[in-house]
Amino acid sequence: MDKINFSSSHPIIDIQDNIIFANNGNVILCYDCILPEIYSLSEKDYEDIHGTWFQSLKSLPVGTVVHKQDVYLKTAYTSEEIPHSSFLERATHDHFKDREYMDHRSYLFFILTNNKALNNSKYINPFSKISKKVLRESDESIENFIGSVSDAVSYTNNIRKVFIRTLKSEEIIGLTNNFFNGFNYGCDTDIVLDKKYMNIGENYFDALVINSELCYGESVQTSKTNEKFTSDDFVFHQGFIDGLGLTLDENHIVNQILYLDDKHKWRKILDKKVEELKKSSNFGSQNKVLLAKIEDILGKINADDNSRIIRGHLNIIYWDRDPQNLERITSRLKTEFKEIDILPYYPRGEERKNYILNSYCCFSSNFSNEDLYVTDLKHALCLIINNTNYKSDPTGIIFNDREHNIPVLKDVWDEKKKRIKARNFAIFAPTGEGKSFLANNILRQYFETGVRLVIIDLGGSYTKFARLYPGQYTILRYESGKSLGINPFYIQDSKDLTPERLEDLSVFLFELFASEFKITKAQSVSIKKILRYYYDSTSGNHSLESFYRFVEKNQQDLLNNLKIHPDYFNLTGFLHVLSEYVGDGLYSFLFETSEDQTYKIEDKRLIVFELDEVKDNKEILSVMLKLIKSAIQRTIWKNRAEKGIILFDEFAKQLKFENVLESVEFYYQAIRKHNGAIGIILQSINQLPNNPTSASILENTQVIYSLRNEKGYKELVSRLNLSTHDLNQLKSIRNNLSGPRKYTEMFIKIGQKSNVFRLEVPPAVYAAYLTDGNENETIMSIYNRTGNMEEAIKEFLKTKN
Repeated sequence: MDKINFSSSHPIIDIQDNIIFANNGNVILCYDCILPEIYSLSEKDYEDIHGTWFQSLKSLPVGTVVHKQDVYLKTAYTSEEIPHSSFLERATHDHFKDREYMDHRSYLFFILTNNKALNNSKYINPFSKISKKVLRESDESIENFIGSVSDAVSYTNNIRKVFIRTLKSEEIIGLTNNFFNGFNYGCDTDIVLDKKYMNIGENYFDALVINSELCYGESVQTSKTNEKFTSDDFVFHQGFIDGLGLTLDENHIVNQILYLDDKHKWRKILDKKVEELKKSSNFGSQNKVLLAKIEDILGKINADDNSRIIRGHLNIIYWDRDPQNLERITSRLKTEFKEIDILPYYPRGEERKNYILNSYCCFSSNFSNEDLYVTDLKHALCLIINNTNYKSDPTGIIFNDREHNIPVLKDVWDEKKKRIKARNFAIFAPTGEGKSFLANNILRQYFETGVRLVIIDLGGSYTKFARLYPGQYTILRYESGKSLGINPFYIQDSKDLTPERLEDLSVFLFELFASEFKITKAQSVSIKKILRYYYDSTSGNHSLESFYRFVEKNQQDLLNNLKIHPDYFNLTGFLHVLSEYVGDGLYSFLFETSEDQTYKIEDKRLIVFELDEVKDNKEILSVMLKLIKSAIQRTIWKNRAEKGIILFDEFAKQLKFENVLESVEFYYQAIRKHNGAIGIILQSINQLPNNPTSASILENTQVIYSLRNEKGYKELVSRLNLSTHDLNQLKSIRNNLSGPRKYTEMFIKIGQKSNVFRLEVPPAVYAAYLTDGNENETIMSIYNRTGNMEEAIKEFLKTKN
């Protein structure tokens, strides 16, 4: 046959749910596999997945054909999942649009055939067997087969390493049409078989095959060393045949077909084969090799009660519009096979047609003994591909995958808390590795999806990105001798004086009064009584100064009038300590305002507190943090339904003072009641004191970002209980800061899932995140002239081109 007209020779009679009733009498159950992300698996993970496949497949009925088909297609990234409303969103959308990457789909077919013995003759043209048969009636054998396959699928899904999903009928039709249409789109075409290469439309096809025990070298494994990332002090693993998968970067299909045979029948056949080889008068080197392999297989069968004999077939089908490129791809594939000590067979003419056409799921029961190797199921399952592309969540923060630098959405908020119980995050990176750049990228995307941000910054890293959103941000910068303009005591009317407000004020006062002492219940009740009496007695202009003068004026009778025993509250000591913050006290300037300024931030969604000038003054910084906490309680946490993030940047500088850590722990405790998250940025986890307070903070931090650290990751691994593979991922981090695609790499762990991601951004986003240097100064000078940050960045980029 020189040409096949697929439309007149369709192999499918009917599809019911995910079940194909084929024209040759086969019944095929169709699934696709949701696999783990590439680079996310450890050596043990590969072993565990291998064990899962074995346990799920070993009990399928004799005569079952299992066909795993991995399809890799060169695809242009559409940018559809990237929003493009804002300036930086549009820049990101356009930057990645049409970038080429490998799209991977992994299919799994279970085939019930009328030929239980699977003893086919050589060279079956699958279309010649098609006849206009009536639909095969559902009988007991089909029902039993469906039940066995369902059990195997359920077992795999319950282990949760790989998820198997039923295919829909339209997906099955689409897969079938693509396969026989040669992945030509927009038209139907013919399969032409009479040329040097099989030709379907504009594509030319070729294949390499594993069809004999002689193809294999010494052994196969569940995984092997990944040479790209492995270094002297650690070993990074990949699947045994991963070099034939996603990293090949060519249009291709990997087909692994397993015929599950009768173990006892094959034991007899192999025994007979051994006797024949031993008696052979032409006992050559090839026979010796074959004898050794068969004896090894027999040994495994006899020694392992769980062994399952199979006949197997593996092929790689690949194609290109230019037939000359097929020679290059063939050479590349041969090299990959050599790396795993496998010698493939290169079919031509009739052989190639046989392998390509019968690699369609309805026909994969057509192979003969000459096309199949004999081995144990455990051996064959080492040749399964168990990973795929990085997966995008439905919503999330945009990072980039490690293979093609295309955008990947990662849901680090986890609204339904399926992966994490606490969405607090921490960023670890030494100076110069880009931790503020990363924080800008995360917070900017959160902000543009409606999350309210409060940034407590000691480094001035967020001013530029904030100014892209006029009217939506405010920057409160501490200047020596001036207050932030926050008055914790201000209320608009008596309705504001809720029990929660009184509780917050009492905590604030005790933090000023006796932060080093544990507050008793009696003291807490006392101060709330005094506060309530103050508000009842004072009509307006509420402030710390006003409250202090009120207590001072009424100190003789205050406790007695409120029925507070003097032992419960030290009024003299209270007035003495607070005198430092009022009148001519040393820090009275911090509270010099009678009118609350929080109205300035109540309607803002991005609030930056810049405390750079105060970072070395323990007392002022401590009070500033208390004032900020007061403002957050009354604004950010006012609406519990609103998402909010509080970020502590340059956190180590704040941690120099002992009471800061306890103050931050308060946020971690309080955030549980609100729809929010806390973020901290540290150069090293060692900057976080090793004490119960820090342990509590880390316990409630379940999203971890780590950039490259040349000094190592020993403490990070120890204190965060990271796995060996987490450490290997950390050690494999590589940055590329030259060439057309500059990127940094980072380790991200969300709950128990981890991988290394990249961060590549378009020039406009890069300019928005710059925090220092000549380029930053240039942008800021343009902004000072124009008053428009978006225009400043655009003008700056024009000068760069």
